[in-house]
Amino acid sequence: MSPHLDIESLRQQVSLIQQKRPALVALLNQPDLGILRIDVTQALEELDDLLAEFKSVFPQLDLN
Repeated sequence: MSPHLDIESLRQQVSLIQQKRPALVALLNQPDLGILRIDVTQALEELDDLLAEFKSVFPQLDLN
């Protein structure tokens, strides 16, 4: 990966990450997740933080 991303490449990568969020939510809903629930919850929190920060830095860009 290039050390310098253009805005469109960054938007595409963040959009791809956003599209994977439902998989984490589905995993979190598994009753037999056990102690991994902590890790999945943390991953969701960090993902949500990343998306919120991206939207605040680049409000003009649509992730959809």
